[in-house]
Amino acid sequence: MVTVAPTVGAGGAAWRAGVEWRRGNAVAGELRGASAVADFTEFVRAALPGLLRYGHALTGNPHDAADLVQSVLEKVGSRWGHVAANTGDPLAYTRRAMANAHVSRWRRSRRENLVAEIPEAAGDQPRYPFEDEPLWQALRALPPRQRAVIVLRYYEGLSEAEIAHSLGISQGTVKSQASKAMASLRTRLASTVEGRSSL
Repeated sequence: MVTVAPTVGAGGAAWRAGVEWRRGNAVAGELRGASAVADFTEFVRAALPGLLRYGHALTGNPHDAADLVQSVLEKVGSRWGHVAANTGDPLAYTRRAMANAHVSRWRRSRRENLVAEIPEAAGDQPRYPFEDEPLWQALRALPPRQRAVIVLRYYEGLSEAEIAHSLGISQGTVKSQASKAMASLRTRLASTVEGRSSL
């Protein structure tokens, strides 16, 4: 079992991630040998900070990000022998799995009941940096696949080819999703600027 536990420090921006690999659960699936366990553990140790940042950008908050990373790493860990031997790039494979899992969760959540009023947030909920920034809010409003493309392009610095490989889509789809996302971001940010200037 992989446990990912984010905590926010006094500054509100620090991530502390704890990773626990319980070998009793690791024996299931393709994780059969001590070297495979050590290899996967090292992969998690090296990739975890970046995966948490990527998950935060995908989901919009660190708690959902930690859940997403944990669930995907558990699946990747149970198939680590196959992933390490056949994917060519376990990190890209994991990013793709995260993006796909996030899109699937988003589709399921659209069936949730809508409420007339948004409930008030609890007073002891932590605030995160940039949470109220117009760009962050506009990014959070994008559909999951568009957000994944933008995050991979401008946050992770990947090329169109690398994004296409990570998400399992064509480069043409990457271009069209990026174009739609940028148009949406420009529109939202322009309306925000206009709204502020009219105050």
